[in-house]
Amino acid sequence: MSFPLPSRARRTPDGPSRPRRRSVLAGAAVAGAGLLAGCSGGGSGSGSVGTPARRPSAVELARARAASDSAGLVARYDAVIAAHPALAERVGALREEVVRHVEAFGGEVAAAGASGAASGSGAAASAAPSAAPSAPAAPSASGSASASAGGSGGFDVPSDKKGALAFLASAERSLADRRGAALLEVPGELARLLASVAAAGAAHAYLLTEGD
Repeated sequence: MSFPLPSRARRTPDGPSRPRRRSVLAGAAVAGAGLLAGCSGGGSGSGSVGTPARRPSAVELARARAASDSAGLVARYDAVIAAHPALAERVGALREEVVRHVEAFGGEVAAAGASGAASGSGAAASAAPSAAPSAPAAPSASGSASASAGGSGGFDVPSDKKGALAFLASAERSLADRRGAALLEVPGELARLLASVAAAGAAHAYLLTEGD
């Protein structure tokens, strides 16, 4: 599933201007809908009673890791919203895109987390991919974002709004870069899904820092 590129930036006498926030966000929203419609794929169901459990395949493990990474990113959005409720309107749509990414990889986000964005409760998200229930826990979605017991939702969210947005942008950018590398190691449909989600993550990082 390919990710639609943002609309071409308008040119001004001083050179090309940056694309409008609304056009980039619209492109990201279309990509998220496409992921659910065409690229999401559940893994094989559990075996019949008495059948020995099989080891998950490499593709199933990759899906589980991707779902866990996206769920970790949702948790970061929730932490930022909890620390800065005034940012809920700005980042809420991006958070919902990331929730759809979790689902596209076969995971799920707790209902409390899904509703928490609107209320600013900052509930954490968790991935539960059915494709690979025995998959090991994935690393955090952003190596640059430090966790702290004293931080909001377990994350060390900056106290200022600009810093909080940069915190999310860094997590989005880091995860997009990792997915760009990971897609070279997986086949077909999953590679296309990773490419689409990586492109969406790059767009999110741009939107989070636009105007700074």
